[in-house]
Amino acid sequence: MFSKNTCGTSKKPREHHAGERCYCVLTRIVFGPVPSRRLGRSLGVNNIPPKHCSYSCVYCQVGRTPVTTVKRRRFYPWRTVVEEVLKALDALEGSVDYVTFVPDGEPTLDAELGREIRSVKREASVRVAVLTNSSLLHRDDVQADLLEADLVSLKIDACTREVYMRINRPHYSLDLSLVLEGIRKFAREYQGDLITETMLVKGVNDSLEELRGIAGVLRSIEPHKAYVAVPVRPPAEPWVAPPTESVVVEAHEVFSEALGRGRVELLVNPETGEFKTPEDPVGGLLSIISVHPMRLEQVREFLEKRGLDPEGTIKQLLEKGEVKIVCYGGEEFLARILNARRDR
Repeated sequence: MFSKNTCGTSKKPREHHAGERCYCVLTRIVFGPVPSRRLGRSLGVNNIPPKHCSYSCVYCQVGRTPVTTVKRRRFYPWRTVVEEVLKALDALEGSVDYVTFVPDGEPTLDAELGREIRSVKREASVRVAVLTNSSLLHRDDVQADLLEADLVSLKIDACTREVYMRINRPHYSLDLSLVLEGIRKFAREYQGDLITETMLVKGVNDSLEELRGIAGVLRSIEPHKAYVAVPVRPPAEPWVAPPTESVVVEAHEVFSEALGRGRVELLVNPETGEFKTPEDPVGGLLSIISVHPMRLEQVREFLEKRGLDPEGTIKQLLEKGEVKIVCYGGEEFLARILNARRDR
C-alpha cells in the first residue's frame, strides 16, 4: 500500500506541468480505517504533505505548523491519491462509513481535491467526507471542490478576532470576518451533511461571551450537527488544557439553545473501537499516527493482534527516531516525528 515515488528519487519538490510543484509520494497517503467519533469507520486520506496548513492551532495533535500557507497547489498527482484509496478499499475486510480527507494539514490546500473526491465517489461508490478548518471557504474554487463531498465538517473555534488569533494562529492574510463570511456562503449552497466542530481550550475560547458568539454563528448556518470537543490527545502547546466539566456542559446548553435539542453532541472522551490497516502493520501504524496519535495501550493492542512484539516494535521505532512518546492528561501517546517541508 505504499505509494510509488512518482517524481523520481529526490525528496525535494520538483517542477511538473507548467511550473506546478509536485511532492514525491514517499509515505502512505491512505491510513486506517480508524474509529471516528463522528464518522464511524473512516478510511483516512492524507492528501497534504507534513505540515502545510493555513493555521497553527494551539491544540493541534500534529504539532505546530512551521510555516503557514494559503497557497493551493498540486502536492500529489490526483490519480495517485485515487488509486491509493481504491487499493485500500479492495484490501479491507468489511465496508467503511466514509473515505475521509483528514490530512496532517489543511485538505483544501490541495488544488486537486475536487477531482479526487469526484473520482473516489464514482469509482468506489463510497461516501466521502472532508474535515476542513474553514479558512479558505471564501474562495470560489474551494467551495466548488467541497460541494462534491457527501459530508463536510467545518471548524468554528472563535467569533472574535482576539480569540481567533490566539487559538487558531492563522496565516497573516486571513481575517476572521472573511472566514465567517465564507462559512455562511458555503452553508447556503451546500446540499450534503454539514457538521461543525468547536474545540474548547481552557482560558482561551471558553468564556460565556465567546460561547454565545459562536452559537450565533452556528445558528446562522444551521448545521446538521454541532460538536463540542476538548483536547484528548497531546496538543501543539503544552499549556493547552480542556475546560472544566461545568463549562463544557454550559457550552452544550448554549449551543443547544441556538440549534435545538438533539443537534449538539460532546466529543470529550477518546474514541473507542479498533484501528485497522490492510497490510504491513508497522507502516500502517506510522501512517495512522502521522495524523492521529494513539494511546500506548491502543498501539500495544494493535501490534499484538498482528503477531508482533509490542514492546520490541515500539522500542525499535523509538531508536530509529520514527516516533516519540508524549504524555498528556495522565496518559502516554505514541506520535510520529515528522520533518515538515517549509512553504516557499
